[in-house]
Amino acid sequence: MPYVPDLNAVLTAGYHVESDGVTYRVEPYELGPVMLPSGKVVGCDPLVAHATPFVGSVAPGRYPLRAWVALVHADGGEGQRWITALQLKVVDEPVAAWSMALLPGQDIASLGDEDFFGYAADSGTGTLADQVALEALREWDFERIDEVFIPAQVPDDPIDAVVSAVAEERTGANVYVVGSGWGDGVYATYVGHTADGRIASFVTDFRVVPLE
Repeated sequence: MPYVPDLNAVLTAGYHVESDGVTYRVEPYELGPVMLPSGKVVGCDPLVAHATPFVGSVAPGRYPLRAWVALVHADGGEGQRWITALQLKVVDEPVAAWSMALLPGQDIASLGDEDFFGYAADSGTGTLADQVALEALREWDFERIDEVFIPAQVPDDPIDAVVSAVAEERTGANVYVVGSGWGDGVYATYVGHTADGRIASFVTDFRVVPLE
């Protein structure tokens, strides 16, 4: 069975770890609410706009989206900031267990110890949004996507680089575009469950901070 990390530490303000001479310190940043008109959550590179939702939906509504940013210091040099995780918080309760978010037809038993299911961030961005929003965004032409989501000059600070917009006017379903950690790659999303089994949050790990 594949390894599923315990994300509770990296989702803690002030979490601090040192690995191979590199120091990481994590802080949260509230991005704003995500409208989920269907309650079907998608994790993807939004500029590619895949729209297949994860297995397991939540009640339709507005849920807070939070970026976890790591200040990374290497060899005592000046630190740089990177988004290490993106969290869609469903209920404000502790997470008792984590599982890998799966798409229909994916079988976690088919994975090796080091394997995971994830999405490809081919444009160096990621999101957690409703299926309705991503299906609408998929119909946008490149010129509109470029105008709304791609700044002429990307800010150095990853939080300043976050862009959000309503993708589906009827429902208000919106999309936040955030930098995916170090950039292009394949990233897993995990589902946090409360002690009684309810979905507490969806978290995409951009693999900046090493996890035990």
